[in-house]
Amino acid sequence: MRLPILALALATLLIQPPAPGEIRLIVKGDDMGAAHGINAGTIDAYRAGILTTANVLVPGPWFLEAARMLRENPGLDVGVHLAITSEWDNVKWRPLTHATSIVDSDGYFFPTVTARPGAASKRSIKEADWKLDEIERELRAQLDAAKKHLPQATYSWYHMGFTSLAPEVRDLAARLSKEYGLVQPMDLGIQSLGRIYDSTDSGAVKAEKLVARLERLEPGLWLQIDHGSTNDPEMQAVGHAGYENVAADRSANVEMWKSPNVREAIKRRGIKLTNYRDLIKK
Repeated sequence: MRLPILALALATLLIQPPAPGEIRLIVKGDDMGAAHGINAGTIDAYRAGILTTANVLVPGPWFLEAARMLRENPGLDVGVHLAITSEWDNVKWRPLTHATSIVDSDGYFFPTVTARPGAASKRSIKEADWKLDEIERELRAQLDAAKKHLPQATYSWYHMGFTSLAPEVRDLAARLSKEYGLVQPMDLGIQSLGRIYDSTDSGAVKAEKLVARLERLEPGLWLQIDHGSTNDPEMQAVGHAGYENVAADRSANVEMWKSPNVREAIKRRGIKLTNYRDLIKK
């Protein structure tokens, strides 16, 4: 069921700014629904770590499992990870609708939004003769499926930043998010922790670097975002040219989020873990 736009606007206006000296932190896990290992790693980071919210790729092959896991963990805030790209080489997803202008010759979403330097041509949606009406139908289908299986969803998030495709795509995504009663995080004045560690760092090193960043954190509302997963044969087969260590990288993130040292730093500094759902509560 869609929420009235006015109700969403009122809820957004009621977000309380941090109290003087207060540090609030959202810890977000991306890409649930893309793989079983991502689903399992993300839930582990929530149950045993500091993760406070996760978003879900509705057209992803493991979406229904992700939805079930999130229903079983109602304390974890949920976002709809709207997608019109499918980046990996060995696992792909297709649109939920008939949308020939935004898929490759095999019927899958293009790997990227814009062409990557050195990559083969015709592998980005930017290079295709995309049609706005097909993008709108697809996004609506994803939002309808999310409302059916994830009625607790509170916000939207745009996979691979696809709203950079064109201003009209950006405006469409914003309009649909409001129509479906979902907050756009960029409207909330959240600051990013930025790049803290390298993808080749171990979980222990990532935890050490995150602790150092938390020690310097100034008062305000902050976001730390990354991806979680297991490190097993399924996830070791996920990747693309230039990013082949997906399983090692993302399982190290889970180890970082579960680190006692990170928890201790949060406690010592009085950092309040929060999520989008808590921010928009009346």
